[in-house]
Formats: sequence, structure tokens, C-alpha cells
Amino acid sequence: MNIRQLDDNFSITAQIMPDQVKAVAAAGYRSIVCARPDNEEFGQPSFDEVARAAEAEGLQIFHIPVSGGLGEGQIIRFHQAWDRMPKPVLGYCRSGARAGSLYATLSE
Repeated sequence: MNIRQLDDNFSITAQIMPDQVKAVAAAGYRSIVCARPDNEEFGQPSFDEVARAAEAEGLQIFHIPVSGGLGEGQIIRFHQAWDRMPKPVLGYCRSGARAGSLYATLSE
């Protein structure tokens, strides 16, 4: 994993695999946000697979899939989840960009 910290509360990375979730928890993250739709790419684990691994580690996880530009509904769902998520949070998608875009809406 190549994790890029945006600030003390939020970092981004590319797709995480279920077997990497233990390392995410060990790094001190308390929540995960997946901004990637299922079945976007062959071989990509489903959100449910990553969620099961996250829950086994005691992490909260939210799925706010983004395909193309951000919509109002996705932004609202992210803001609602943000208020409930224990921090720090790791956001992921294919490259980390969409997760970072969700986070950027908090300062708009």
C-alpha cells in the first residue's frame, strides 16, 4: 500500500485487499471509506470482502462508490458518514483520487 496522508484525519490509497486490512488497523486507522464501485476492474475484491476484513479488525467501513464526477447524493452521504466515523480515516478507490475528492468536499 502506498498511503498518502492529507491531514491528521484522512489519508488516501489505491485499492486495498482484504488481507491488507490488518495492516491498516495496525497503522492506527479507525475507519475506511471505499469510493470504488464494485466490478470496476477484473480481479478487484468486492466491497463486502473488504468490509468483512475491516469489521473483523474492529474498523468502521463505508461504501460511497463514485463513477465519474461526484454527485450531490455521494457528497451528502460522505458528510453524514464523516460525522459518525472514528478518526483517522483511510479512503481508497482505484488510485485514491476519488476518495480524496470526497474528502475535499468537507472544505467547500
